[in-house]
Parts: sequence; C-alpha cells; structure tokens
Amino acid sequence: MINLTEEDAGLAMLEKLTSNVKQIQDAVLKEILTCDANTEYLRSFLHGSSDKEVFKKNVPVGTYEDFKPYIERVVNGEPSEIISGKPITGFILTSGTSGGKQKLIPLNNKYLENARLLFDLRYLVLSKHVDGHNEGKGLHLIFLKPASKTPSGLPASYATTHFMKSDYYVKNLPSYWDTSSTSPTEIKFCPDNKQSLYCHLLCGLVLRDEVTRVSANFASILVQGITFLENFWKEMCSNIRSGQLSDWITDSCKGSVSMILGGSNPQLADIIEDICNQKSWKGIIPQLWPKTKYIECIVTGQMAQHVPLLEFYVNDLPLVSPNYASSEAMFGVNLNPLCKPQDVSYTFLPNMSYFEFIPVGEGKDTIVDLVNVKLGLYYELVVTNYAGLHRYRVGDVLQVTGFYNSAPQLKFIRRQNTVLSVYLEATTEEDLLKGVTRASQVLKSSDIMLRDFTCYPHVSDAPGHYVLYWELKGNNDDGISEIDTNMLVDCCFVVEESLGALYKRYRSKERSIGALEIRVVQQGTFDALMEYFISQGASLAQYKTPRCIKSSEALQVLENRGKLKIVKLGNKNGKHVLVDPRSVTNINGTVQTDVLVSPHGAQLTNLFLMDRNSSVMEFFPKGWLKLAGVGQRVFQWGANWSGMRHEGTWHDPVGET
Repeated sequence: MINLTEEDAGLAMLEKLTSNVKQIQDAVLKEILTCDANTEYLRSFLHGSSDKEVFKKNVPVGTYEDFKPYIERVVNGEPSEIISGKPITGFILTSGTSGGKQKLIPLNNKYLENARLLFDLRYLVLSKHVDGHNEGKGLHLIFLKPASKTPSGLPASYATTHFMKSDYYVKNLPSYWDTSSTSPTEIKFCPDNKQSLYCHLLCGLVLRDEVTRVSANFASILVQGITFLENFWKEMCSNIRSGQLSDWITDSCKGSVSMILGGSNPQLADIIEDICNQKSWKGIIPQLWPKTKYIECIVTGQMAQHVPLLEFYVNDLPLVSPNYASSEAMFGVNLNPLCKPQDVSYTFLPNMSYFEFIPVGEGKDTIVDLVNVKLGLYYELVVTNYAGLHRYRVGDVLQVTGFYNSAPQLKFIRRQNTVLSVYLEATTEEDLLKGVTRASQVLKSSDIMLRDFTCYPHVSDAPGHYVLYWELKGNNDDGISEIDTNMLVDCCFVVEESLGALYKRYRSKERSIGALEIRVVQQGTFDALMEYFISQGASLAQYKTPRCIKSSEALQVLENRGKLKIVKLGNKNGKHVLVDPRSVTNINGTVQTDVLVSPHGAQLTNLFLMDRNSSVMEFFPKGWLKLAGVGQRVFQWGANWSGMRHEGTWHDPVGET
C-alpha cells in the first residue's frame, strides 16, 4: 500500500523542481563555484571568483583528456582540492562504451545523494502509472563487481556498485520503492557472470508466480539473458526437478540459491519445460512469468536496436526506460514511463548538476543554458558537477522534444561519433575506417580494390555481430572472376584486430559479441543505395555513403542486390576458421546447420565444434563425431563440400541460415 503522504511530498518536490529551473540552475552553479573556485584546476581561470559570467567567459569546455592529469594525481594520492572543494570519496569506473577506453570519474557523496533522489522520483512516477508496481518480486539481472583500490586508497568501481553498497540505497527507503527481488544479494556480487546469470534466472523460475517485473540496466543484457535461458533451460528444469543445483555452480552464492531451490518440484519443472519446448519463443517472458506488469531497462540510444527482439520476447508488456544518468551526473527521469520506446524523453532535473548545451553543428563557441534550449533542436550535453568536472563534454547528443513546466524534456539520440554497437561496446567511424583500410591492403595483394562499404549491427539474434557490406572492383577491366575465400577470412581477421579493446573483450573473453561477417555484394549495389537516399531527399552534391546502415529500407537495398560471397570469422590459437552458410549442401534434417572448417581447396580438412560466439570448444580431426552428455547427436561427413550431410541437430548452431 502506497503511503500517500510520501507520494504527495515527492510529487510536490517534482513540481517545484520543474517549475523553477533557472533559479535552481543558477543556485547550483553558485554553490559549485563557491566550493571549487580555488581548486588548482579552476584557479587559473576564475582567480577566486564564483561569478557566472566569469565562469562562462573564462572556463573552457573540456573532454576527459583535459581533466585526466588532475584526476590521476588524486588517484595517486594527492589531495582532492586539486579538482574539487568537496572530498573525493572514490572513483567511478566507466564501461568504456563511448571511446573504447575506461575512465575514472571522481565521486563524492553528492553523486550518491542525487542518485537516491533520482531513484525516489523514478519509482514515484511508476507508482502513478502502474497499479501495484512494487507488489510481488522483481527478477532483476544485476551484476555488481567488487571495488578495487587506487594508489590513494580510495575505491574504484562501477556506479551501480557504489550506489547499491551505500547507505543511500539501503536506508530509509520510501514505501513506493521496488525492493523485493527473486535473487539473493550473493548472486548480485558473484564474480562469475555465467554463474550469476544462471542463478538469477533459476531463482526467477522457481519463484515465477511471485514475479511482477523483469529488469536489467540495459536492453542488451535482457536479450543476453533470454539467449542464455534458451541454452540452459533444460539444465535448470533438471535442477528444479531434482531439487539439486548443478555441480558447476561453485560460487559462495550456492547456499542461498539452494535454499530458494528447496526440494524436488517435478510439477514446476514440467510447466517450465512445456513452455520452453514450444517451437517459437515469441512472448516467452509473460509465459514464464505470467504476473509480469512491465519490463524495465534502458532502451534509448544504442540500446534501441535491441527493441524489436525484446518486443518479440515480451509481447505487449510495456518497456519502461526509467531515467537518464551517467558516471558524471544524474540528468533526468522519464515522466511517461509507459510510452513507446521510440518516444522516450527524459525531463531534466535542475538540481542535479549545472547543465549547458552545444548546438550540434555550431561548434563549442556557442553554448546555451538548460532554460534556453529550443524545441526540436539537437545539442551536445555539457555538465558541471559537484565532484570536479567543470564544463565537461559528456559526449551525448540529445534532441529537445518538449517541456514539463519549465524543465526541458530531451530525447537521447546517440553518442558523439559512435557508429556501431551490438552490445555495450562502441565502435567509432575512425575505428571502422582504420580496420577496413588495413584490410584493403589484403585485397590489394590479389589485384582487387574496395569500391565502397558500409556496416550493419546484426542483433536479430544473439549474440549480435558486425556485418560489413563490401563492393569490390578488380584492378583489370576483366572484373573479378573469382573471390578467394581465404583472402576474405584474412580481411575479417584484420578488421577485428583493428577494433577497440572493449570490442575485443566482449568478443573473445565475455563472448557477448559474435564473429564479424563480410558480405560481398554485386557491383552497382552502392549506386542503388545512393539512388535510394536521393529518392528520400538527399542531395547528390552532398551525398556520402553512410558508414552504418540504420534503416530497414536501406538494408533491404543491400540485400536485394544479391551477395557474391559471405564469410564469417572464428579462430583457434590464431588459426583462421571459415564459417560459410552456403558451404553445405544436401542437408538432411529439419534445420540448416553451418559447418566450420579450415578450407584447403575443395577438401574438408578439419572440423571445429564451436559455440554461437565462434569460440572453439573442441577440435575433431577424425571422420566421426560422437558427443555424449551435452545434447549433441552424431555427425558424419564425406570428402568434399557437396558430400557433407547432416544427421541430427547442432545443440547451438552458429552463423546465418
């Protein structure tokens, strides 16, 4: 039952904040400058002044690289006063999704205080839109990592970990907060992601009749969770049927999970098996958790590409994207949480930090305050926070979609200069161009040139992967008589090796990104693509091939022109492994199955059993393959491509069909 006094007080505070934006923003800046004016960073610009106009005139707009030397000094033990008048209590470790490199952002109690207020407001808003929003339990896919110690002795960890371990999260919570979870705390702090995800989902299945909401920080994590469930539901049902947890769960969370698992429950196992055995997993979430009222995760920005697949899994359940925050500051809350994902905007809260905006396309010399943004225009966000970042370029591009009282509502459009993302990584146009340029040298050795290219984030199945569309041209007028498959495999390898550290981590270590794919298209395909964009209003004089395809219509242009060659890359100890969906013919069975080989002419020389992330599981040089205990069947093959035949089904097929 919601305490109306708490609710009314929260709503009154929200009205006050959004009705006095200019006054609150001026007061926030005054407070920050009064505290920080004599820090080493600001002193040379302000000379002790806390005047707003002096601040705007003298303090430059900066990026992380401008603040990094000062931050590193505090990390190494020098006083907080170098950058902040308030004591630095720790550092937030960023995910590295923006530029591919992790950063250390100074943290103090004001950040945690603001995070608490943002959570208060997001749950308050949900209480007004979803009846009984916090009844029952939540299946929350939360993964918290232990903090590391910096040389200064101050902790460094992710923002969620800092907040959820603090008193701001665990003490004096309003009655309208969502606090009941299917997962014991030990699961959230499990250092092994696979064990943690398994236990999250297993506990959620055992307590399925109590689950009223399913959540994760990002849409990609929910998609990853469902994909994981597809691979492990049989084992989970076995655990439920026997009342015994799998032996490979060895983390300290095992005891608390076993308590939830309880004794043998064959009836529940049968129910879950019947649901998961269906041919289609459309609407699988409301089937497994029938009392679910909404799904909560961020679906804006680079997460938007996961929405179609997520909607497939959730049917008509609302996707709630609750708030907008970063490692640098809290920004705003979604006051219309049940809106469509494409309509999500965040109402900025003026007391969180001091906000400024650079109009996109006008350069950093033109900067406007929060109250002066214009409806429909695009801006890059700049923040001055309470922990030493002054006029810091966050790197987010936003569009003004409306106002609530005098508070602007902004829609997240994209990260600055991010071209491609399928999970939590971010690949810039610069990264992509570097990789393709290097790969073009491989083509050059075969007298072939890359005429044009674009890319597409393939996320219709998990894990997502990069698809590069290449149009090739021979150095001779004769054209290209044949495309060497091994050459394209080398190109895949070179491109992947050129991408950022975060991509490589998620690709090879965490297996959250699948193998990069190159699709060679017919000559003239990119001319057709240009004609499509011109038909949509683009100017021929100003046309540039988009390096990342976003629209389904443009993608269809590429697909409809036909593909000459499709290759995908895996690897084993540095050896290239081809994945060619068209290389197997005369398949006998109910499904198409990719075969992964290291080709030598037309002969099949070696077979690798690989998971769907193209990571080699085992190596089989023999002519027969019999695997027991993990759900595979017997496979047999002949001496060449056309002789390949299939008996049974792969437990986890890789590649396109």
